[in-house]
This record gives sequence, C-alpha cells and structure tokens, in this order.
Amino acid sequence: MSQRPPYLTVVLLSISQGLMLINGVTLVAVSGLVGLMLAGDRMLATLPMTFAVIGTALTTLPAAFFMKRHGRRAGFVIGALLGIGGALVCAAAVVMQQFWLLCAGTLLGGMYSAIGQQYRFAAADVAEPAWRPRAISFTLAGGILGGVAGPALSQFTRNLLEPTFFASYLTLAVIGVIALAIAACLHVPPLPPSAQQAPGRPLREIMAQPAYFTALLAAASGYGVMNLLMTATPLAMDICAHPFASVALVLEWHVIGMFAPSFVTGSLIKRFGVGRILLAGAALMGGCVVIAVSGVSLHHFISALVLLGVGWNFLFIGGTTLLTESCRPEERAKAQGANDFIVFTVQGVTSLASGMAISASGWSSLNLMALPLVVLTALCTLWWMRQRA
Repeated sequence: MSQRPPYLTVVLLSISQGLMLINGVTLVAVSGLVGLMLAGDRMLATLPMTFAVIGTALTTLPAAFFMKRHGRRAGFVIGALLGIGGALVCAAAVVMQQFWLLCAGTLLGGMYSAIGQQYRFAAADVAEPAWRPRAISFTLAGGILGGVAGPALSQFTRNLLEPTFFASYLTLAVIGVIALAIAACLHVPPLPPSAQQAPGRPLREIMAQPAYFTALLAAASGYGVMNLLMTATPLAMDICAHPFASVALVLEWHVIGMFAPSFVTGSLIKRFGVGRILLAGAALMGGCVVIAVSGVSLHHFISALVLLGVGWNFLFIGGTTLLTESCRPEERAKAQGANDFIVFTVQGVTSLASGMAISASGWSSLNLMALPLVVLTALCTLWWMRQRA
C-alpha cells in the first residue's frame, strides 16, 4: 500500500473520531432514559452507561497492546465491529424490554469507545513532533460531528419506530458500518520490529515522571468531572421538568464545547505552553460548577455544560500532548494503555456515582463533589511547571 500524506490520515482519523462520538453521545442521551424505562428505578438509570465505561476501562490496555503487535488498522476494524454489535444488542434490549441486555449492549459500545481512544495516538504517530499537538487536536475536532449529529439523531429517531428509542440504536449500527469502511482504508505506519519487541522502561518508572503523572491526572480529572456531570444532566433536566428536546440541545452544545476548541487548542499549546492550557481547563471546570449551582433554567444548563466541555478539551488535549512527550516509541502501548485504563476507571466510578448522587443529594450537591478534583489538578499542574522550570 502506498504511503498516504499524514494530513489525509489525520482527516480520516478525525472523521472516525466523529463517528465514534455520535455513538457515545447518543448512548449518553438515550441510555439513561431507556435504563429508567426498563428498570423503573432512578438509582439504576445510569447503570447502562456505567457498563459502557466499564467496557472502555477493561479494553484500553488490551487494545493498546493489540495495536502495538498487529497495527492500528486491525484494531480500529475490531472497534467498529464492536460498535455495530453493541448497537444491535441495545436495539434488541428495547424490543425485549430487558434491562440487563441493555447493559450488555452498552458494555460493547464502551469497548468500541476504548479502541476509538487510540485515534488521537494514531494521529500523533503519523505527525512530526512539531505538528503533533495540532494533529491530536484536529483529530479530536472530529468530535464536533458527534456533538451536532448525536443529539439530533437521538431526537429525530426517538419515536421513528416502535418501541421508543429502537430506531436510535439501529441508526448507531449504520454509523458503525460507516466507521468500519473508513477503518479498512486507514494506513498508520507500524512500529519497527525492534520497537515491537523492546520492553522499554518499567511502567512504574514511566508513571513516576512528573510530566506523566500530571498528564494522567489532567486527563482523569477532566474525564471524571465531565462524565459525572454530563451523565447526570438528562436525569437532572428530567427532574426539573425540561422536555427531551431541551436535553438534546444542552448535550449538543456541551459536545460542541468539548470539540470545537480543538481547531485552536494545539496552536494555543504551542504558543502558551501545555501548563497554562491545563490551568485554564481547570479554571473553566470551576466556572461550570459556579453556574450549575446558581440555577436550573435551560440557560444555566447550557452555559454550565459548555464551560464543562471546553474545560475538558483543554485538560484532555493538554494531557495527551504531555503524555506523548513522556514515553519512548517502544513504551507507547503500556504508557497510553495505562493512562486510558486509569482515566476510564475514574469515569466508571463517576458514572455510577452520578445517578446515586443526584437521586440522593440533587444537582447542586453533585456539582460541588467535582470541585476537589479540579483544585487538585490545578495544584499538580503548578507543581509540574515548577519542577520543569
């Protein structure tokens, strides 16, 4: 196969990222409500999304090592197949009215997301070091497709077929087929045989670096706080009597906030440095909490979730950029896999906690739970900046 220009590979990875986010955003938009419909218990409503995060956490390390040995394209093909299977299982769960089958389907969807997390690392693989932050951010910018299309699809397909949300999951299966076709066309140069076999430094030595630890904390806190609040948003808005159309609108603006800045985040990192971008991300998440606890109108939900999305963008892209600088080529699989495993383990805990916390304490208390992690991230970033200086 002839070598493609790196920018073309990044474009295909960006589209793949968007398709994967359509799957993820639609699952967030509908699975909590479907879970409530099937389980009849608000405490269990977010459990299907918890299974999705569990699937992501359990798959991150195997996916990283599989791609190290067999290449990115093979891994992305398997990911798309898991996405198709997960969507079809969820559709069957709606027809059969089986809550635990829904959880099984979202588990497969989470495994698809775990493999999709490697899109940003694949972009870093094909990019020159000077262009790497922009390649990562351009790839993540494809998530705008998910931000716009995911909520729109969930709203349009909600009652398209009986029972409710059946068509939503069938649509996700079609999206998975498109992702499969793109994955089959991807070409990311494999590691040389020597790097495939070389063990590199022990993982504990890699993780002990201030840069790696800061990158990990930024990504974990960004995803944890974002997931804690985003997963609970449809339930919180339902409690506050907002219609489903408003829920879809809030999630749309939230995901746009997550990925629209990606067009400039790489340039901002190059200009101001990754440390300042991480601090800005923590500050934006703090602003989200302030707005969220000040009211429950549609305006409050949109404003808070947009800030939450932009804060996540700065923390996640900044953390990813810092992570790629703290490991050697032969160490990428273990370093990237361990990072994503911890990130999505945190996300699984926050996903499970969000449903319980909002049922027990309410929306404002749930937001206040996020503040300690945001403050810790800011303090750790300042510590790393001082260590580097």
